[in-house]
Amino acid sequence: MEILETIKLSTSAMRRNKTRSFLTMLGIIIGVFAVIALVSLGTGLRNYITGRFESLGSNNLYVIPGGGDESGGLNRMQAMSGIGSKLKPSLVEEVKKIGSPVSEVIGELEVPGVAKYRNKHLTVTMIGTTPEIFTLDNLEMDQGRFFNRSEVSSAKNVVVVGSEVVNKLFEGKEPLDKELIIADNRFKIIGTLKSRGGGVMGATADRVVLTPITVAQKLSDNKNLQTILVKVDDKNRMDEAKYRIKTQLLKTLKEDDFSVVSQETILNTISSILGVLTTALGCIAAISLLVGGIGIMNIMLVSVTERTREIGIRKAVGATNRDILTQFLAEAVFLSLFGGFIGVFLGYLGTLIVGKLLSANAFSWWSVLLALGVSSLVGVIFGVAPAITASRLDPVEALRYE
Repeated sequence: MEILETIKLSTSAMRRNKTRSFLTMLGIIIGVFAVIALVSLGTGLRNYITGRFESLGSNNLYVIPGGGDESGGLNRMQAMSGIGSKLKPSLVEEVKKIGSPVSEVIGELEVPGVAKYRNKHLTVTMIGTTPEIFTLDNLEMDQGRFFNRSEVSSAKNVVVVGSEVVNKLFEGKEPLDKELIIADNRFKIIGTLKSRGGGVMGATADRVVLTPITVAQKLSDNKNLQTILVKVDDKNRMDEAKYRIKTQLLKTLKEDDFSVVSQETILNTISSILGVLTTALGCIAAISLLVGGIGIMNIMLVSVTERTREIGIRKAVGATNRDILTQFLAEAVFLSLFGGFIGVFLGYLGTLIVGKLLSANAFSWWSVLLALGVSSLVGVIFGVAPAITASRLDPVEALRYE
């Protein structure tokens, strides 16, 4: 009965000052929403990237610039950017000579730029490659065709574009045989790709412009490759393939010039980086919960002052210090919890939006539990001081207070 009475008194006090109660909860609402939304963003990114890698199959190896161990973290990511690459195009043919278990080998060179069509323009990623990427990367044509070996040899300015390039620059018009201007060069569109989805991150996959690698080399200051992608015909022979690729490349390169990494290694590196980023974002967002807690403490201290006479009357009719302490502490916790539940609801809506944009599951139970747990803790911690202040009021002085 005491618990029910305490809850009744606490909620009654909150209802009497609805606007102030809501404004007090606002800091907690924003904090909980921020924690859930930002953690969901990191989780969604990680799930999206994992899904993209899995769609390529698990039997791919990547030769990237730079040496070191296979868990190089940020250094590994820098190497994948192609900076200082010594991977010459001729090395693709050297790796092909290995034969089984190596089935296909392609080189890639990325050139960021802006694609223009009439008065429209779009930032795109131009990837120079060879026709083998069509099957190795599981691409699907929507219209037209892919460029052939002859067009690679002659460095012909032809491109195959992603679905977003078509939608943004042509807006329903026929893109085939039209010309794009990239880096002051004209490129004829010979094919379009089906959408790979993914919204914000998938826009990278759909905003791609594929061109013969010889063309990308002309546009880039760096003629060397950014990545050599190797498909292994048998997943159980991945270690053998890795060893034979290393042995072959060491005939031309030094050990510090390249690394042979598996898809799993790259994925683990990206996941570890995103994991740290997600934790950091969650901690930053949690600061707003601290600010919300300070707001609760300030309002509760003001409430104690305003309700001094009420406290005196309650003590005069038999309420103990413990009763007063429990009531004000309960009010602070309820403010935090109600704000927390509203924040969770808004955060869940934000998670649905993030998940839809990334075409990946972005919901994280631990972020919800963390946010609710912290909001409850905030209510207890920042409600203690006002509750103690209220419980220690002298009943005689409280009754005389105006």
